[in-house]
Amino acid sequence: MSGHDSKYFSTTKKGEIPELKEELNSQYKDKRKDAVKKVIAAMTVGKDVSSLFTDVVNCMQTENLELKKLVYLYLINYAKSQPDLAILAVNTFVKDSQDPNPLIRALAVRTMGCIRVDKITEYLCDPLQRCLKDDDPYVRKTAAICVAKLYDINAELVEDRGFLDALKDLISDNNPMVVANAVAALAEIQENSSRPIFEITSHTLSKLLTALNECTEWGQVFILDALSKYKAVDARDAENIVERVTPRLQHANCAVVLSAVKMILLQMEMITSTDVVRNLCKKMAPPLVTLLSAEPEIQYVALRNINLIVQKRPTILAHEIKVFFCKYNDPIYVKMEKLEIMIKLASDRNIDQVLLEFKEYATEVDVDFVRKAVRAIGRCAIKLERAAERCISVLLELIKIKVNYVVQEAIIVIKDIFRRYPNTYESIIATLCESLDTLDEPEAKASMIWIIGEYAERIDNADELLESFLETFPEEPPQVQLQLLTATVKLFLKKPTEGPQQMIQVVLNNATVETDNPDLRDRAYIYWRLLSTDPEAAKDVVLAEKPVISDDSNQLEPTLLDELLANIATLSSVYHKPPDTFVTRVKTIQRTEEEEYPDGSETGYSESPSHVAPGASSPATTSNPQSATARQPAAAPAPAPVPDLLDLMGMDGNNSAIVPTDQPPTPASPPLPILLPAHTGQGLQISAQLVSKDGQVFYSMLFENNSQVPLDGFMIQFNKNTFGLAAGGPLQVPQLQPGASASTLLPMVLFQNMSPGPPSSLLQVAVKNNQQPVWYFSDKIPLQVLFTGDGRMERSSFLETWKSLPDSNEVSKEFPAIVLNSIDATIERLGSSNVFFIAKRKHSNQDVLYLSAKIPQAIPILIEITAAIGAPGLKCAIKTPNPEIAPLFFEAIETLFRS
Repeated sequence: MSGHDSKYFSTTKKGEIPELKEELNSQYKDKRKDAVKKVIAAMTVGKDVSSLFTDVVNCMQTENLELKKLVYLYLINYAKSQPDLAILAVNTFVKDSQDPNPLIRALAVRTMGCIRVDKITEYLCDPLQRCLKDDDPYVRKTAAICVAKLYDINAELVEDRGFLDALKDLISDNNPMVVANAVAALAEIQENSSRPIFEITSHTLSKLLTALNECTEWGQVFILDALSKYKAVDARDAENIVERVTPRLQHANCAVVLSAVKMILLQMEMITSTDVVRNLCKKMAPPLVTLLSAEPEIQYVALRNINLIVQKRPTILAHEIKVFFCKYNDPIYVKMEKLEIMIKLASDRNIDQVLLEFKEYATEVDVDFVRKAVRAIGRCAIKLERAAERCISVLLELIKIKVNYVVQEAIIVIKDIFRRYPNTYESIIATLCESLDTLDEPEAKASMIWIIGEYAERIDNADELLESFLETFPEEPPQVQLQLLTATVKLFLKKPTEGPQQMIQVVLNNATVETDNPDLRDRAYIYWRLLSTDPEAAKDVVLAEKPVISDDSNQLEPTLLDELLANIATLSSVYHKPPDTFVTRVKTIQRTEEEEYPDGSETGYSESPSHVAPGASSPATTSNPQSATARQPAAAPAPAPVPDLLDLMGMDGNNSAIVPTDQPPTPASPPLPILLPAHTGQGLQISAQLVSKDGQVFYSMLFENNSQVPLDGFMIQFNKNTFGLAAGGPLQVPQLQPGASASTLLPMVLFQNMSPGPPSSLLQVAVKNNQQPVWYFSDKIPLQVLFTGDGRMERSSFLETWKSLPDSNEVSKEFPAIVLNSIDATIERLGSSNVFFIAKRKHSNQDVLYLSAKIPQAIPILIEITAAIGAPGLKCAIKTPNPEIAPLFFEAIETLFRS
């Protein structure tokens, strides 16, 4: 429709359908055409015009191509809901597929492919067979795509009627676009079929390479993707293919360039001549560099692909590191990717240039970018031994600037440098200790505590330094508590004087009696037992030699890298995940039992960059896969009555370790929501929900095995999320026989793997067992589960806090459907979920309630609820230091009122 056709969208007459019916049956062609336009306009804006089906179909008998296209549009939309009436159009389709005009023939066959009605499908076969052998290439190329659509509707029909053979014949067509469409259709059919359909032979290979030079850009992409599946017979065959494909590197379309790069990289595996490989690497560099002058979105995709390419063939861009230097106006997601590639390309030859760049980035304004730049300096130190000293001097210069987050990031990477080069750079510890007071981030604190514990014998006041951290031990995040525990034990073993003895008592007591974290408690029990029975053995365990850490800049497993390289120029290479982790196909690929559970930096979940693609590099926190392989599930430790200190120190007359074994009982009702249905999970059904029990958060799960085989070795992993929820221990699920089910309560910990960005209730979960692929599903984090027990406020404190918060922090929402029948029942219901009543008053004829709640990290939420008892409608206003949490809070309140 042209720009003047907007008038068809604005009719407001009452008898619209009868009026349109009359116009559609008019004897005047123009009036009929206008009526069909009005129908299409109404359909586009969502009006139901299906009652005009017969009248619109009558308009198909026309020579006017524009009108015919409009009628076909209408048909595609309504054929599904009116299959019996759609058959009325079949005769016209068949007639149109033999029309003298090739555009009408193609239009007929394209539309028939889009009408997904079984009854019509069989009528489509004869016209389609004719069109596949049509004299006009435009009709043939349209018919080729129609075969793929037909295969999706009825695969058996396509195979029985010989359409696959007809498609394969089209690969030898003399028109390159017909060849490209035939290849595209065969590739799509192959993806949905479990048996080989489309295999390239040496005969079809030469046909495809010839068509490649004359195709449109998308045709070239299809052909190159198909060719990348071809395994060369020998080195000479591979060289011949690469030679024919290399000119595509000069193409203006970046999709063609990347597809050609993929094709060449795959064939290079077969080429034995080092001269040819070197020459190819030289030829691939300029087109890849050219991609970086495109708009930022294309740059980002190119950078994600280059990231993979340099891990396989670093020599391609070894001399081009300057093109990855960040420009001041690059978007943050492009800068982050460039930084990653610079680390990978850093070498002894260019490290001085690279360090100058990183040092400059560390003074920029974007905090995330600065952090990554500081971390990059540390990663270069770990990668290049000869440059480590220069990297450290740059880090020390940055620490002297005294910018808080720069100092913290520097301390984190210096800890890794100490691990990489033991007994080499410890002279800088004194400089680090000057920054102790500024540390407020868990990872930085944990790193500094590790350094103090590891080098306690070289730091005169190590006990004082650790003591300064111990004052806030109960409030610290788990990773800091774990490091404090280990560092104190190291200090005690290295300097067993009176000071450390008192500290160790306090820490062990805190880590066993005062904590709900099972990891911390278990580690404390083990240390306590070791120290009380055999201090020498404790030294061997705690002060053992640590393995030297290595460069992690090429963190992808070789097999995964090869799989991703085979998918260059697709979403897979942007996400850095194999397609089967985020694409669901009809054909499910069965994984072998030996295949290990992927860790977070590979096919598991990983950190999202600030752009759309969720596939950057830092690993997600995983529950320990080793511990999950034990077949006998141990009860998840829960807080237990703790004996006195003498007993805990193992002096109770026997040497059995005291480990609490009571496990919280599984709640009986209500039924848990199904998150992975059996038809998606190959027979495995998982229902789950976050629940709160005695102040602790658990993931309540039910596993049902509807498959034919026993399932075991269950493991779980959570993606980064707003509240950093992660598994507090391994998943305790016994072997599940076919038809059996098992419930479990998985203890959860908070703030372990937090995602950046605005608060979200999304919780992404990956579950693995030994017999099936990894299953991914999404859940919601109900905020009410996280409300803490210490959220009650005094009236005076409530008023002060309300006044002290700016008006911009107040957010309100109306709930028109909620009815409050009783104030007391409401207060009781909210109180049971840790939303505490403070006061109430009357305002006109409505009741106003004031309540308070608190979420982790001690964020208070002040609540005002206004409602008329017994009448529908409720208004909830909240004030909080973190107003971004409001949508999640309103969701929680609505759930509490509806439950």
